[in-house]
Amino acid sequence: MSCDQTESVIKEIIREIGQECAAQGQTVSETLVAFMVKAVVLDPKNDFNVDQIPAKKDVQNLIQLCVTRLLDTTNPSLSTIKMQVHFDMNYANRAELLSEQHRVLEERLAPVVRDITDSCPRVQEEMENVYRKIVSYVLLSSGLGSPTDIEVVREVTAALLSVFPQTEMTTFISLGKKNKEQQLKNLAMLVTGIRLYNKERRKGGSSIDDLPAILNEAIPSAAQTVDERLNTCHILAHQYTALLESMQEDPHRCAQLSSFKLREALFNVRQYEAFLCILLSDAITSAQEVEKMNVQFRATMEQLKNTVQNKLSIDTKEVFPLFVALSNAWTGFQDEILLLNFLTSMTNDLQQFLEIQSQLFPEEVLTSLLEGVTVKSDDERIRETMGTRVNVSDFKDQEWLFPETADNFDQLLIQYHGFCAHGIGVKGLTLPGNPAIGILKHKERCYVFSSKEAAYLFAQDPDKFIKLNVEKAKEHAELIHLLELRHQFEYLAPYAQDRNADKCLMKPTTKCDNGTQTDTHILPPTIVTSYEWNEWELRRKAIKLANLRRKLTHAVQTDLSHMRRGNSTQVYLPKDVSTQTKRDNSSDVPRPQIFLEGLRGGSSPTTYMVKVDLTRAVDET
Repeated sequence: MSCDQTESVIKEIIREIGQECAAQGQTVSETLVAFMVKAVVLDPKNDFNVDQIPAKKDVQNLIQLCVTRLLDTTNPSLSTIKMQVHFDMNYANRAELLSEQHRVLEERLAPVVRDITDSCPRVQEEMENVYRKIVSYVLLSSGLGSPTDIEVVREVTAALLSVFPQTEMTTFISLGKKNKEQQLKNLAMLVTGIRLYNKERRKGGSSIDDLPAILNEAIPSAAQTVDERLNTCHILAHQYTALLESMQEDPHRCAQLSSFKLREALFNVRQYEAFLCILLSDAITSAQEVEKMNVQFRATMEQLKNTVQNKLSIDTKEVFPLFVALSNAWTGFQDEILLLNFLTSMTNDLQQFLEIQSQLFPEEVLTSLLEGVTVKSDDERIRETMGTRVNVSDFKDQEWLFPETADNFDQLLIQYHGFCAHGIGVKGLTLPGNPAIGILKHKERCYVFSSKEAAYLFAQDPDKFIKLNVEKAKEHAELIHLLELRHQFEYLAPYAQDRNADKCLMKPTTKCDNGTQTDTHILPPTIVTSYEWNEWELRRKAIKLANLRRKLTHAVQTDLSHMRRGNSTQVYLPKDVSTQTKRDNSSDVPRPQIFLEGLRGGSSPTTYMVKVDLTRAVDET
């Protein structure tokens, strides 16, 4: 069966399982169904062979098993898997969340920016329309106030006029598209800084919330909520661990508690605990960032006050950077508000996946089960083993790491989420490991243990116990995510991989003294910089040198001309022009006919000449 056919069969199985669950009133996502399909296939109790093409009967059996597990709402294992899928699909770290938020904001502002940068106003009315759009952009990008609030619009317009009067619109329109976009961003930051400064002086900014005060109150409250739920989670984990240990020590008690799904409940609580620790770490990081930004914001504000004071005119080079710094600091506060809302939402969403604990183990039932059982916390277990340590001389082929032998001891990436590598596969327990006992480095991976005895047993045959842990993860699919075993199940990727999957394993840096000395250069360098291997390059250089031999350069410079610049003019060449009349016409005049008589003389001594004009009149022609 080809990969495309296999994928098609899996999609068809997922679709049928989703339809079966929907028909019985349970809506499930494709991601959850995909994970459940592979979890059922991995479970050795179901006897599925992943290397063979499943028969039709096996497919129907697989669908039925998946539907049964997805509809079993009383099983903590299903709640744990749902919790893992939900967290993996919705959680994002600080950088990812802020990057996505900024991208969404840019997409929302893109139409406004496009209208401004693409417009080419020619008359005054069009100029004013573009200027109003710039005011809208500045207001929307800052997020300080509503565009429908007239008072806010007036305040933004006044601040914008102080740094960008309408007389500069002509210069702005002549800029290129990229320069326009950059200037819009600069104007938005300047106006935001001015409004924040006016709010500090109580001359405006009534619509601007006091974000530092809100964060200083809300972040500790959110962290306290997470911490309280984490404490409740720890108590349940300690109680379930104590009950499971009592079952292994007392067969009678094992029969009494076998009907309770204690192991699945323990894994559910441990996963909830791991996610809460991530959220608590984010809350602590936010608190630290807000504290830094508070100091920076107050320092910038004081510097701006000292710069401005009561001066009538101030150099823009002095105050504009301070306004921009105020804007950037305020943007940081806005980002922290977003992160805080996300943190609160994720904390509330995870709570639903722990509700099954109160259904399976009401307080009175759990109290009765714990009678005569000693409950130890994780800290107490670690304190009990603080004085013990593995003797390295007992192991010839194993590498053990201790604080004094590895300078990055506290930063090592421990396998199985820091739980004891021996207790998972053997006891099915998630016991906290104590690095002080010794960290075993086996095949470039590090393992910790809950006791010296467990460390010795594991070190005798690490591959055997690693295989047992993998088999335990096949029986309880939620352990794959909890114990970070995705590298053991590379083909099991039903949902997004961990954000840190591409993070290389941190290798321990052992401490040792070493030294070496070598000559810097034994032989002198023989690099010929003028060497050319390309024949055509040599020909090009030869032609260039040959041409230069026939070239002469002349230059003249005088005292009067050396500071002048070259001027050039351009004229249009003359062109031939001709005209044409509509029609040809002509006129005719009478031909003159004049006769002279008596020019030859006669008998008389005096000559008399007579002139006769026989020319016809013009109107007779």
